[in-house]
Amino acid sequence: MVDVVVAKFGGSSLADKDQFIKVKDIIESDKNRRYIIPSAPGKRHSRDHKITDLLYMCHQLATHGLNFDEVYNVVEERYTGICKGLNLNLNIEDNLREIKEEIKGGASRDYCGSRGEYLNGLMLSSYLGFEFIDPKNLILFNDRGQLEEEKTEMLIGEKLKDVKYAVIPGFYGAKENGDIVTFSRGGSDVTGSIIANGVKARLYENWTDVSGFLMADPRIVENPKPIEVITYKELRELSYMGAPVLHEESIFPVKKHGIPINIKNTNMPGDMGTMIVDDQSYVSTGSITGIAGKKDFTVITIEKTLRNEEKGFLRKVISVFETNNIDIEHIPSGIDSISVIVSNTRMNGKFEKIKEELRIYCNPDTITYDANMALIAVVGRGMIRTQGISAKVFTAMKEAGVNIRMITQGSSELNIIIGIENEDFDTAIESVYKAFEND
Repeated sequence: MVDVVVAKFGGSSLADKDQFIKVKDIIESDKNRRYIIPSAPGKRHSRDHKITDLLYMCHQLATHGLNFDEVYNVVEERYTGICKGLNLNLNIEDNLREIKEEIKGGASRDYCGSRGEYLNGLMLSSYLGFEFIDPKNLILFNDRGQLEEEKTEMLIGEKLKDVKYAVIPGFYGAKENGDIVTFSRGGSDVTGSIIANGVKARLYENWTDVSGFLMADPRIVENPKPIEVITYKELRELSYMGAPVLHEESIFPVKKHGIPINIKNTNMPGDMGTMIVDDQSYVSTGSITGIAGKKDFTVITIEKTLRNEEKGFLRKVISVFETNNIDIEHIPSGIDSISVIVSNTRMNGKFEKIKEELRIYCNPDTITYDANMALIAVVGRGMIRTQGISAKVFTAMKEAGVNIRMITQGSSELNIIIGIENEDFDTAIESVYKAFEND
């Protein structure tokens, strides 16, 4: 790894002129911040609109032959306002007109969605005096819209080796024929990670509007402690269970070379933030790292005497959910029973159909159904072979009056998943947090 920092700035960090000024100050404070990845402008206030949402709306209207001028005017005003506010020597109006004509001419949804980052990249490169590099020439997708990882890594290494400072818009790349392809929403995080991997950066900074991860949701727990260091695996577990801040797929590119990610706050750049590190390089403190969770899961329990002696029983159960296009979250089991846990949104009224198919294929004694479960993940490398962690979790819930309906723990011992009633969700998270906040 070389002493290069890749810095990605989110939509809230580049929402208006004043935010651009903050971003420039941050970049210029460290000469090693060489490759900058901007998102599209985000919301300036609660009633504002994200530019990407407006561009998708324009595409939707154009697809149905409807006039989208009123929506596009809002997009134009945002960009021209930032340009004028920063006194940029950039004719952004020509770019805006060209994009508008492309949308009218039937441009793809991915093309439309990507233009927010593209335009912000043009403005930021002009403001910083950095070279502008279009990611369609760096990030390659195949004909099925899948990232070509090896080719992309090679392209980045070749095209950036002689580029000292550059702005590279996030969120999109292209197929070999030039068709634009976007990542899923929040995908600028992924772009930053891909660029960091391609240039073998020392550090990937992800600048947003919060000072890293917190041990628990601040909407539930008052002033939760920040997480100073977290491993890739811990982050995956917490992100899966609903902890926000970073696109979960952004871990994979940098993980290849063990490049750390630093989540930082554009509005409070002096804050330490959260450092995301390689799984093998961090020694745990012997406690938990964080708590996260989600509500609204369905539990389908299939009971059958001597189930454990029937070959293929589990495969039959799983196949029923697979053919109904329902992802399974967890499968806790007993000698004569299996419980399948799925998201309520995935079920979407399919229970009677699934019940009938389970009855036909598995011939169970009983099938029961409960759509009122929440799942909480207590995550931390410190849980591995540390005595008393689990007891502390369950004691805290017991004292708070929370009824535990399910417990599962992976073989890695990285987390404990606990099933509770939806109505106990906040109480459970708060009680566990308080049990560990002073560790």
